[in-house]
Amino acid sequence: MASPSPPESYATYTALPEISFQHVPATSATATRVIILRLDRPQANNAFTDTMVTSLVAAFDMLSADARVKAIVFTGSDPRNRVFCPGMDLDAASASSSSSTGLSLGAASPDSAEVSAARSVYRDGGAQVSLAIYRCTKPVVVALNGHAVGVGITMTLPANIRIASSAAKVGFVFSRRGISLEACSTYFLPRILGSGRALTLITTGSVYPASDPAVRDLFAEIVPPDRVIPRAVEIAQDIADKASGVAIRAMKDMLYKGAPATPEEAWLLESGVFFDLFRGRDSMEGVRSFLEKREPKFDGVWEQDRPTSWPWWEEKGKDKDAFKPKI
Repeated sequence: MASPSPPESYATYTALPEISFQHVPATSATATRVIILRLDRPQANNAFTDTMVTSLVAAFDMLSADARVKAIVFTGSDPRNRVFCPGMDLDAASASSSSSTGLSLGAASPDSAEVSAARSVYRDGGAQVSLAIYRCTKPVVVALNGHAVGVGITMTLPANIRIASSAAKVGFVFSRRGISLEACSTYFLPRILGSGRALTLITTGSVYPASDPAVRDLFAEIVPPDRVIPRAVEIAQDIADKASGVAIRAMKDMLYKGAPATPEEAWLLESGVFFDLFRGRDSMEGVRSFLEKREPKFDGVWEQDRPTSWPWWEEKGKDKDAFKPKI
């Protein structure tokens, strides 16, 4: 599905169900440099659905393409700040699985032709959201304003920064549901926490307070519940006002997609990216603003100003013709 064109105002944009947008400040009539994107299924505590996948992918693609937007805060709509996302909506998934996803509980023999065909084209919907966040050209700050379980936590791993409520609990509960990791978390989780802690989390399937040593390093900060969203907005605003989005995106890819086997390989990659960015308009503005002792005004746009060496890896997994269920 083609991404919708950015609207003049996100605050009044209602074309994407189960999510909502807010300007910063909220009183602005037009798009602002920081946009708050919310999961918005309050009747179900923001449980994850097919519809939410489609809306989130479209939203991140749309915000990524909007030159007015410099940073995104991703959070939940719970005004009590108790739940961010409890994971997959199992009731909705069970009701729709056979017809819309190719998944069904207690299905036919795994060797049947129907199941084999479905398996070959099945693509996890949580990963679609994770990839939309990862590929977004704008920094994403997650405000985890409540509990996050299953895909509720795994889909946040590709974000640049996560801020958690001191009352939040998180759980990688897959072993307790008889299923496996999803949402690209086998890539992101061990890179963030290390293989040792990742193995602990997936083996126990336990739910942990955000402050527990097992999960603490997922979060840049842990703050009181009523400070989660304001603090995330402060960080996003600081990024939008003082940092180059082009440089941030390039460095994020260098960390995740560089994978140098030796210091010399890292040197070659870093030299090429540094050379390209140093010649760019954001670098010129960064140096000029520093010398003039003022805040920078970065106008770089990823599509126009990205390093010429990007991407320096082979893209995989873009089988657009594959059947892509939303959960």
